[in-house]
Amino acid sequence: MNDFSESIIEWYEKNKRELPWRNTNNPYYIWISEVILQQTRVDQGLPYYIKFIESFPQIELLAQAPQDEVLRLWQGLGYYSRGRNLHFTAKQIVDDFGGIFPTEYKNLIRLKGIGSYTASAISSFCNNEHRAVVDGNVYRVLSRYFGIDTDISSNQAKKQFQELAESLLNKNKSALHNQAIMEFGALQCVPKNPSCDKCPLQNSCAALQNKMVDRLPVKTKKIKSKKRYFNYLMIIDEDERVLVNKRTSGDIWEGLYEFPLVETDDEMDFHTIASNPAFKKITSKRKYNIAAVSNVFKHQLTHQTIYCKFFTLKIKDCANETLFSIVKWNEFDKYPKPILIQRFYQINRLKMK
Repeated sequence: MNDFSESIIEWYEKNKRELPWRNTNNPYYIWISEVILQQTRVDQGLPYYIKFIESFPQIELLAQAPQDEVLRLWQGLGYYSRGRNLHFTAKQIVDDFGGIFPTEYKNLIRLKGIGSYTASAISSFCNNEHRAVVDGNVYRVLSRYFGIDTDISSNQAKKQFQELAESLLNKNKSALHNQAIMEFGALQCVPKNPSCDKCPLQNSCAALQNKMVDRLPVKTKKIKSKKRYFNYLMIIDEDERVLVNKRTSGDIWEGLYEFPLVETDDEMDFHTIASNPAFKKITSKRKYNIAAVSNVFKHQLTHQTIYCKFFTLKIKDCANETLFSIVKWNEFDKYPKPILIQRFYQINRLKMK
């Protein structure tokens, strides 16, 4: 067991990436990085980490910021509940801990949005607490090295792999061991076509010896992707003001801004959507001219595929609006919005000038 830990630590010290959150023991900074890197690659998450630290160098500043500002910085990362939880937890730490970020697992696990993995990471990285981290990279390394074919999406696997990870943890180097095994999975024991001939564990890896590298880890649980058709009405008046709406809870993109939306069961063109009851409700008291219909924007979420069209409707005046908020077109960039809306805005904002 000690040989395993020492081998990956030795590999790590030679091959690790230089990343800003590895050069600090500040639990706030480490927390920001861990939340961003959930469901996000390092190369994609790094610019967001830098933006967040520059905008909110202290947790008090994050807690005091409006949620719209936090979500605008989060825009494009997806899984927006992470951004909302980040903001909520910052306020919780300021209120309940006097702004002092906890570093003990028992206190971290009580915070919203911080599960066992994140609490283990922060507690081990900041004060070397004896807690093993188990993320997707760790599952893959342990599954292959020990030849474990338990389905990693099962409840049984969570307990099994956590106990195994704890037994392997170098008690004197908990932080270093955790960093090493995660980096090893990210760079060396990668999901497809790993360089096993260059692996320091090749002589004792069960998957390599039994030619099972491409079959481990086992993950069979799949959720069928749902198709959704979004039809956005970009209603703009002569003063270049547009109507927008803030998405509420109970669906994707909570707290983000969008144009009036008509969701349908199939793809629509202008002639078919004009007879839709929701479209009629939005446009019934407006005299409009159809200015443009966009191509389909496709956006893939984990369990949903969004097919989106934008229908640009020009009206005389947005005044006396009761259903939606009114925003100047050239100021819409300040609002947090789904990446689909942002893409459309970037393509069309120069056209409006």
